[in-house]
Amino acid sequence: MHWAKILGVAVGAAALLGLGIILGHFAIPKATDPPTSSTSDSQDLDLAILDSVMGQLDASRIREDLRELSKEPHVATSPRDEALVQLLLGRWKDSATGLDSAKTYEYTVLLSFPNTEQPNSVEVVDPNGTVFHSFQPFEKNLTGEQAVPGVLQPYAAYAPPGTPKGLLVYANRGSEEDFKHLEAQGINLEGTIALTRYGSVGRGAKAINAAKHGVVGVLVYTDPGDINDGKSLPNETFPNSWGLPPSGVERGSYFEYFGDPLTPYLPAHPSSFRLEPHNISGFPPIPAQPIGFEDAKDLLCNLTGPSAPDSWQGALGCEYKLGPGFEPNGSFPVGSEVKVSVHNRLELRTSSNVLGIIQGAVEPDRYVIYGNHRDSWVHGAVDPSSGTAVLLEISRVLGTLLKKGSWRPRRTIILASWGAEEFGLIGSTEFTEEFLNKLQERTVAYINVDISVFSNATLRAQGTPPVQSVIFSATKEISAPGSSGLSIYDNWIRYTNRTSPVYGLVPRMGTLGAGSDYASFVHFLGITSMDLAYTYDQSKTSARIYPTYHTAFDTFDYVEKFLDPGFSSHQAVARTAGSVLLRLSDSLFLPLNVSDYSETLQSFLQAAQDDLGTLLEKQNISLGPLVTAVEKFKTAAAALVQHILTLQKSSPDPLQVRMVNDQLMLLERAFLNPRAFPEERYYSHVLWAPNTASVATFPGLANACARAQEIGSGSEAWAEVQRQLSIVVMALEGAAATLAPVTDL
Repeated sequence: MHWAKILGVAVGAAALLGLGIILGHFAIPKATDPPTSSTSDSQDLDLAILDSVMGQLDASRIREDLRELSKEPHVATSPRDEALVQLLLGRWKDSATGLDSAKTYEYTVLLSFPNTEQPNSVEVVDPNGTVFHSFQPFEKNLTGEQAVPGVLQPYAAYAPPGTPKGLLVYANRGSEEDFKHLEAQGINLEGTIALTRYGSVGRGAKAINAAKHGVVGVLVYTDPGDINDGKSLPNETFPNSWGLPPSGVERGSYFEYFGDPLTPYLPAHPSSFRLEPHNISGFPPIPAQPIGFEDAKDLLCNLTGPSAPDSWQGALGCEYKLGPGFEPNGSFPVGSEVKVSVHNRLELRTSSNVLGIIQGAVEPDRYVIYGNHRDSWVHGAVDPSSGTAVLLEISRVLGTLLKKGSWRPRRTIILASWGAEEFGLIGSTEFTEEFLNKLQERTVAYINVDISVFSNATLRAQGTPPVQSVIFSATKEISAPGSSGLSIYDNWIRYTNRTSPVYGLVPRMGTLGAGSDYASFVHFLGITSMDLAYTYDQSKTSARIYPTYHTAFDTFDYVEKFLDPGFSSHQAVARTAGSVLLRLSDSLFLPLNVSDYSETLQSFLQAAQDDLGTLLEKQNISLGPLVTAVEKFKTAAAALVQHILTLQKSSPDPLQVRMVNDQLMLLERAFLNPRAFPEERYYSHVLWAPNTASVATFPGLANACARAQEIGSGSEAWAEVQRQLSIVVMALEGAAATLAPVTDL
């Protein structure tokens, strides 16, 4: 095997056993050994190979893969989802274009489905209980694809069954502040049904907030003012434009956490401990059901009561009022109530991850992971199949080179198709739970491409700061779609940019929340991560996401007609992701710039000083240690970058390269503290945990200060501020120590 050449011909049986442990279960059979020429310790990124890959990534193949992936609904664990598992295995085991190996990892997880025999319903009932009006349980069949087998009724996954009824109130986004505003208007929320709109607050949080105020059921709709730039007529929306049609309903998980609900922090194997159903946290406490804005209009435009604030108004063509109940001269009898009937069922299902492996020639125990989920709510042409089509095309090109014997990466590449993401990032989370130690010890970076194309204007990249440099380098070398003649980088900077104190004007990178499968990698494992996509021009639309998101109208024809007619944006994402993947897997020195973290830390520090400094001084809490810790980090990062530049000009031995690469790889882990946020499941990264406060600084510090300022908070709240400050200081000092010369203790 090729690693025998690395270790020496005379290696003994004991050493072979040790190497087997290093390679773990990602070892490969001898038949896939690379040519001798590719196993040099100094193997570096081959620009000719990179150019070859860029040239072979084919838009027409991506198009045909997307057509196949999205031709049928494939909700998690459905027969079509399992058929796609076999499709991926077949591609990755192909003799001409496949990888070294491919296999599935199965987990037994708790999912939530509507009852096909007893659909959920929303009705207006008169004071005598007679049904006056029933709203449509399914989306309208506009193109023939909305009524095919496998299309699930719109529903709120994990919302409990129940049949609450009550007077209707309008609660805007369903935030805690929104419900407090209703109560401030003298509205008694006890026993009411709340109509809310998507946006600002998470799906499940709307129901949780509502229940705190006595609401017994929640309806959620997408306002055309939030998704369609105010357009709501059938001739203005799909299939006549990219806009959400009036009957369109956004499905989604209403579970507050990610991972399998029954096995937090444990992989969902049959033998694993499972919570009792009544001990599960994070489920909505009251029934919830999403509806289309066509139905929401009938309800909202007939409400009585005071007018809603200007910021609560929308684009349904009427003045939004708060309720409770309907106006006397409207469409419904006086005293009518809304009845919400939810019949969702919880089911244990087996969900599969599919992994394809390309073994590294020099550092097989260092992993670059590229992933996307496979499951959708309906056809899922955009979400997630646009990303899966890109993944398949990249794997085809790399597999072809691999099988020809003309290339093998320096480090191991793992390609992943995650299962059950839509229910709460389940497949990827279970994988990180199962292989926590191995992944933390060996993973260089995680690349996520979920929705690859929201639209066709510009690149959108999110990630932790060290990935900025490799994304910038890749995009400067790839032409943007269209006739502008610009690179993806130069096109990107036209749409969204910022002024860096180090680099000047650069494209603006986003940060990573928990919206896709990168969540457990960055927040739980502390692995450098990124998410890549093409998106729309935000100066031309106020849509919060592409309009048919999670509906039965997210189809192949929708993509081809409205989002990316020539599939050139899909090709651009494939080239960007492929280039980043190769740079991370093949470069001698990892192309991660740790100094780019210095800008983030300085920005966080400045916000803390400007917005919290005076407040903290009054409590005798000093930011001095934080200032010192940030400076320590900046100094250590700059010194390591300089050290790498010096090594690059010489002929470093493999151990020197390995040492600095490990420092780059392990930096993100230094920011983990599993005790920092005990109330936040899986969130351990002290820089990227949820920040619910208004100050853009270290999240633990910002949140603790906000809580301490609440009326009635005492010394314990300020003690928590001090604790959070100490946690950040310790993390920064630990990160600086990680970057310091390895001989320093």
